[in-house]
Amino acid sequence: MEIRIPVPADVSAMVAIAEAKRVEQEGFSPVFWRKAPDSSATHERFLLALLENPEVIGLVAVEGGRLLGFGFAALTMPPPVYEPGGPVCVVDDFAVGVADDWPTVGRALLDAITVEAKTRGAVLLVVVCPQRDQAKREMLVGSECEIASEWHVRTL
Repeated sequence: MEIRIPVPADVSAMVAIAEAKRVEQEGFSPVFWRKAPDSSATHERFLLALLENPEVIGLVAVEGGRLLGFGFAALTMPPPVYEPGGPVCVVDDFAVGVADDWPTVGRALLDAITVEAKTRGAVLLVVVCPQRDQAKREMLVGSECEIASEWHVRTL
């Protein structure tokens, strides 16, 4: 498996993985994770913009010419009421094509993002994870991540 910087030719495979995750997440929380009708096209444009942003950390895992997963992260300063000691690396668009790949592919991507984030001065990693994505949660806990916050939602 190779971990590398994504190129525009990778975007359609990333969108396909993300689209499958959106369908799954919609089942977790039908209002909060409700998939937009044009989610694929919108996400494609968003990912292409991320590829052009030098401030964004973007990586893909590829094996045998097949994209297995991807992760995007950005450094940000924490809110002024918290002081973790420096910039925070927020990992948001982070998915693998097969849930069983979280311990291998997902972990390799997370480890590579962590190395790059440290190189850029980050002192804390924040990874977005749906509450019911058990495979991803298990990988994160196994990667010495701890749950710091949860969002609770209610339809109004």
